[in-house]
Amino acid sequence: MTEKIQELIEISHFYGKKREYVIAGGGNTSYKDENHLYIKASGISLSKINADGFCVLDRDILVRIPDMDISNDPVLREEQVKNALLKARVNPGSGLRPSVETSLHNLFGYSFVVHTHPTIVNALMCSVSAESVTYRIFGNNVLFIPYSDPGFILFTEIRKRILEFREINGHDPKVVFIQNHGVFVAANTVEEIKDIYTDIDSVLRSELKYFPETSPIPVSPGLLLAAPAVRMILSSDQIKVLRAINNPMIGYFCENFHNFEMISKPFTPDQMVYCLSEYLFIENSQSSDAIIDEIRMKANDFNRRKGQMPKVIFIKGEGVIVADDSAMALDYLHDLVLDFCQIAQMSQSFGGPHPMTPPQVEFIENWEVENYRKKVSLGNNRRGRAENKIVLITGAAQGFGAGIAKLMFSEGANLAIADLNVEKGTEITDNLNSMSRMNKALFVQVDVADANSVKQMVDTTVAHFGGIDVFISNAGILRAGSLSEMTPETFNLMTQVNYNAYFYGTKYVSAMMKIQHQQHPGYFMDIIQINSKSGLKGSNKNFAYAGGKFGGIGLTQSFALELIPFNIKVNAICPGNFFDGPLWSDTENGLFVQYLKAGKIPGAKTVEDVKRYYEKQVPAGRGCTEADVVKAIYYTMEQEYETGQAIPVTGGQEMLS
Repeated sequence: MTEKIQELIEISHFYGKKREYVIAGGGNTSYKDENHLYIKASGISLSKINADGFCVLDRDILVRIPDMDISNDPVLREEQVKNALLKARVNPGSGLRPSVETSLHNLFGYSFVVHTHPTIVNALMCSVSAESVTYRIFGNNVLFIPYSDPGFILFTEIRKRILEFREINGHDPKVVFIQNHGVFVAANTVEEIKDIYTDIDSVLRSELKYFPETSPIPVSPGLLLAAPAVRMILSSDQIKVLRAINNPMIGYFCENFHNFEMISKPFTPDQMVYCLSEYLFIENSQSSDAIIDEIRMKANDFNRRKGQMPKVIFIKGEGVIVADDSAMALDYLHDLVLDFCQIAQMSQSFGGPHPMTPPQVEFIENWEVENYRKKVSLGNNRRGRAENKIVLITGAAQGFGAGIAKLMFSEGANLAIADLNVEKGTEITDNLNSMSRMNKALFVQVDVADANSVKQMVDTTVAHFGGIDVFISNAGILRAGSLSEMTPETFNLMTQVNYNAYFYGTKYVSAMMKIQHQQHPGYFMDIIQINSKSGLKGSNKNFAYAGGKFGGIGLTQSFALELIPFNIKVNAICPGNFFDGPLWSDTENGLFVQYLKAGKIPGAKTVEDVKRYYEKQVPAGRGCTEADVVKAIYYTMEQEYETGQAIPVTGGQEMLS
C-alpha cells in the first residue's frame, strides 16, 4: 500500500465516521496520480474502507467518456455510462463497481477529492437562497451548481462549469457546492482538504441564527404502546424493526401539519433512497389506539399507491416512528430523519427550505444506480435461524448470557443485551456492532431484582427496536451454603434475582407481546427461562439456588397456560454444568471454589478434585456449552406446539421420567 492510498483511507475514515458529514454509506473519496484514479466503490462505507474497497480506473479511458456517442434516453444513457466506467477499471476482478461520481472526481486537477453531504452545508444547499448566499459568503473562488439529475447530466454540467472556471482563473476550483446534494472539496494534500472543510463549517456557523436542539427526550407512553402494534401493521411482507424517536427539533415538526409540510418533501437523493419520497402525518394522537387506527388506515393506502409500506411516520404531539427491514437500515433512517429535520430548520437562515421538485423525485425513484448503492451498503447477509427477531436477554454481559447473545447474533437476531455490568455490557455490544451486519445490538443497564428497572428495560428495548419477539430470562446468581451458613439476606437476594426477576420480566414483556398478537394473531413469540438442572432435582447445600429454580419451573408452567391464547410460548431450558464459564471457573468466587469451601464434595481437597467429581456425573463426558443451550432455544422458537416445558440440556445427567 502506498503512502497516498493510506492517506486516502485515513481521510475517508475521518469524515466517514461523522454522522454530520456522511450518512447511510454516502459520500465519496478519491486519489489520482498521472495514470490512475483510486475511488471508493459504490456501496462501500467510508467509515470502514480499506485498500480493497477502492476501484482503480485508467484515467485515459475516463477522459474519453464525454466524447462518447451518448443516447438521449435517460435509462439507456446511464447504462452506457455505467458500462464505460466498468470498462475503465484496472481491477475488474475485484467485482467492485465504480461510483456514478467517478467521472466528477477525475475532472479536478488536484490529487485528492472528498465529497460529502454535511448537514450544515445542505442547510444552505437545500435553501431558497442557496446560490446568492453561497457567492456572498464564500466569494467567487467556489462553484455553485444548480441541481441536476445525478449521473451523466450532472457530470456534463459540472465539467462545463469547471472548464469555464479554469479558463477565467487559470486553475480549478477547490470547492464545488451542488444544490440539494452536498459539496466536493479538492486539494493536493489531505491536510488542505481538512482545512477547507473547517473553514466551510466556520463560515456557515457564523451565518446561522440558531442550532436545532437534537438531544433525545423520553418517548411518550402512548407512542411506546403503539410501537409494537405499528410494527406488525407495517410488516406486510416480512417482520420489520421499528424505532420511536423524539427530541425538541422533531417535536416542532410534530406540532401540526403546517410545520410538518416543511419536511414533507425530500431534500436530497440520499434521503429519498432510504426514507422514500413520502411520509405519513398522523393527526389523531388522543390515545395509542387512535394512533394505531390512523396509521393502519394511512399505511394501507400508502401500500396500495406505492407498492410498499411507509418508512417514516410523524405523529402529532408524540414524535416519529421509523421502520425498515433491518436494524442497519433503521439506523440509517434514524440519522436521516434527524438530518433532514435539521436541514429544514437551519435553512430558515437562508430564506427557507427548498425541497426537490416532483420530476427530480421521479428520476431518483427510478434510478437503478442509487438502488444498487443501497443494496450494497445494506449488505447481503445469509438468513439465520433468528433472522430479524428482536431478542431481549438478561444477564447477557458475561457467562452463559454472553455466549447465548453472540451465537444468536450470528444467526441474525437483533439483541437487547441487558445487564447490571455497564462495562462488560457495553464491550460485548460494541464488539457485536463492529461486525457490520444488518442486525444490531443494544445495551440496556438493568437491575433485574427491581421491578421498575425491569419495566424500563422493556420500554427501552421497544422504543429502540419496536417490539420483542423472544425474551430470555437468563440473569441469575448462585451462593452455595448449608442451612447453618446461609443468611436471610443472601437467601432473599438469590430469590429476587433467580425467581422474582423472571416474574417481573414476563409481566412487562408479555404486555408488549400481547399488543403484537392483537395486530398479527398468527405470529408466535417466546418467553424462555434459562433454568438449571438444579430446577429438576434437589441440590445438597445449595437449596437457595435450587428452590428458586424449582419455583421458576412452576412459573413457567403457569405462565404458559395463561399466555398461549396470545401465541406466547413459555418454556424453561435446564442446562447442565457450564464448567468453562465464570460461574464455575472464577478463581475467587466460582462454584468450584465455593463448593470446596462449603465441603459439598466429600474428600475433595482442591478445586481440581471438585471439577473431576462433577465431570464424572455427566454421561456425555463433558460440561454443557452455550451452543448446546442455544440449540434448545432455537427448538422452542421454531416449533409452535410446545409450551410449559422444562427442557433438560444436561448430557444425560438428568433424565425426565
